[in-house]
Amino acid sequence: MNDTLKLMHQHRSIRSFQDQTISAATLDAILDAAYKGPTSINGQQVSLVVTQDAARRAQIAEIAGGQPWIAQAPVFLTVVIDFYKTEQALAKAGKTQLIHESVEGFAVGAVDAGIALGNLMTAARSAGLGVVPIGGIRRHPQAIIDLLQLPAKTFPIAGLALGHIQHDSPLKPRLPRASFVHHEQYQSADLRQHIDAYDETLAQFWQSIGRDDGKIWSENTAQVYQSIYFPEVAPTAMAQGFKFSA
Repeated sequence: MNDTLKLMHQHRSIRSFQDQTISAATLDAILDAAYKGPTSINGQQVSLVVTQDAARRAQIAEIAGGQPWIAQAPVFLTVVIDFYKTEQALAKAGKTQLIHESVEGFAVGAVDAGIALGNLMTAARSAGLGVVPIGGIRRHPQAIIDLLQLPAKTFPIAGLALGHIQHDSPLKPRLPRASFVHHEQYQSADLRQHIDAYDETLAQFWQSIGRDDGKIWSENTAQVYQSIYFPEVAPTAMAQGFKFSA
């Protein structure tokens, strides 16, 4: 197994960072790992906003629901679905953009943003840094849009805090691999059994690290997914010019 695979197999989210800057050369190399990643039709409908200003990072931490590691990390990256950029290209070509008015458009943007996010995480970790992806910027997306001055036809879909690791995190166990890798067809027959096994494994994991508040997977997932936990996403996206009618 090569070093890249070893690194990816040991992923863990870091929420404790040193008060140490990231060199400009290292940061640029990490950003370029996302910049040079693939996008659908080479549309490049993704942009990154780099936030290093401490006061602005503190604002993002509050908008995201009070996540102190965002303020603590020296760099925060916002991954943006960007159909404003493509709209400029269509205007040059004398055409009117419609893709952002469809579910497909938002899906394409989210997929390409996810590819960029994955590249950022792998690149940062290969440079010896810790990372934690942040979905909480969608809690109040309009506040992020205002803070970062994002134009119409864009949407802040995810963020990433990165920095030098202060306190490492344990490697959290996952659901059984058979619940994730399906050969030829989706294998649903044993899924409940896999969930039961994982709940037991996760309960043991929380106990091993002294986390009395740790929940088993089924309960934790139910706690969140029983509701639409970021209800401002759809109305804010529509106010930005996105539609979900087709």
